[in-house]
Amino acid sequence: MVRRPVPEDPPTEPAAPPSKSQRKRDMTALQELGESLLRLSAAELARIELPQPLREALAETPKIASHEARRRQLQYIGKLMRHIDPEPLRAAIGDASGESKRAVALMHRCEKLRDRLLADDAALATVLADLPGTDAQPLRAMIRAARREYLEGRPPKHARQLYRWLHEQYLHQELPQ
Repeated sequence: MVRRPVPEDPPTEPAAPPSKSQRKRDMTALQELGESLLRLSAAELARIELPQPLREALAETPKIASHEARRRQLQYIGKLMRHIDPEPLRAAIGDASGESKRAVALMHRCEKLRDRLLADDAALATVLADLPGTDAQPLRAMIRAARREYLEGRPPKHARQLYRWLHEQYLHQELPQ
């Protein structure tokens, strides 16, 4: 019986660096992510953890009127974003824009809770139990005002205010401290 030599593993070559086209696609994707950050409100942007230079560049962009200067600013934002991990930003943008399942679930929860608060006084105890340390007086005032405007057939200004307050409180409760 003739023994055949066992083929040796070919030497592993280091992975080739990404092509120039791939690097350009990656940079364009980061620039588009920066543009989506610009579409967020100031309050939503404040909730996202960003490096200070990027935060300053994002704050400066709306002030720029010239098309070419805005394009260069977006390229600069893309350059700054090369130094950070984009996945947490994508997740934060999804949460802030209401695209994630968790954000939609929170929105539905707050809408149902607002409707229960407007329909029944017993729901107030649930909210106060869920949110310890909440001052009940302003909350009761918002509920009374929302009920009054509903009965008078006025636009739901206070109902929206109540929803925003509930959403903000439950959002802060959900966020890791």
